[in-house]
Amino acid sequence: MMRKDELKDMTQKVFERHGLPEEISETVADVLVHANLRGVDSHGVLRVEHYIKRMKEGGINLNPQFREIESTSSTGTFDGDNGFGHFISKKAMESAVSKAKEEGIGAVAVKNSSHCGALSYFVSQATEQNLIGIAMTHADKIVVPFGGSEPFFGTNPIAFGFPADEEEPVILDFATSTVALGKVLNAKEQGNSIPNGWGVDENGSDTNIPEEVAALTPFGGPKGYGLAMVVEIFTALLTGAAFGPHISKMYGDYDKNRELGHFFIAIDPDKFVAIDTFTSRLDQMIRELREAPPAENVERIYVPGEIEMMNVKERENNGIPISDSIIEYLKTELNEK
Repeated sequence: MMRKDELKDMTQKVFERHGLPEEISETVADVLVHANLRGVDSHGVLRVEHYIKRMKEGGINLNPQFREIESTSSTGTFDGDNGFGHFISKKAMESAVSKAKEEGIGAVAVKNSSHCGALSYFVSQATEQNLIGIAMTHADKIVVPFGGSEPFFGTNPIAFGFPADEEEPVILDFATSTVALGKVLNAKEQGNSIPNGWGVDENGSDTNIPEEVAALTPFGGPKGYGLAMVVEIFTALLTGAAFGPHISKMYGDYDKNRELGHFFIAIDPDKFVAIDTFTSRLDQMIRELREAPPAENVERIYVPGEIEMMNVKERENNGIPISDSIIEYLKTELNEK
């Protein structure tokens, strides 16, 4: 177990030791530990080794000159100059939030970015300001289209955040694949098998061995496949980024920039209904959902994102479970120079 501040500090220092500026290192570490706190360990500090490898081989710009290249009062486009997606995305959502406060809605597209981590972090930026947040991103091909035998789209996650009053914000963050690839990688790291239906082998057959996974499946069949395409349209076609099979690999081509796209939206509920009315009614909805009768052998109903928030509170109090191999890697990186 590690305390969140200790883990964040160690992670930040590893990035700084490899030449990433302090401000960017702090944000990347914050996003990664955010994921660990929520129990989404597949998007946490497990990813540090991958990022460091890409940094060493030149696939991430350590000193990007990112900028907002097009802007109106309610829309914007950011050029990330192929820096860390975590930092670029935080800045983009800050812009969307600022626009939403002025105009009621802010939509910001990002191009020339890299992997940005857990989208829940960025929609939380909006909910902290009593705004609704929406975030989405694409990735290199790893998911078979419904009815297909070869991958075409990435896991293409999308996230929503809604501010409440007395309750925690409702945060829904999910991949359009049955699971995120990181969950398969985490199972591999832990030496665990995976449930049937998560992935297929090179022959397109279902497998529960993470080492055999050649592609993932879309959740809900045609529904997840359709939503993956919607995310791709927002994040690739509206940003000018490559799409589907034309995106450079995350695990491979380490010397190449990813040139990914993201899309962020912030909405001010107060422009539609009084914010106090909105948040109090969401509180009521949450309470009534929890009181809804559960199915047989089910303890109770949970609100979307509630289990993750329970993880946050538990891990803030008792520490974050981190595998010995990850801790050893971080310590080695800190001491190698």
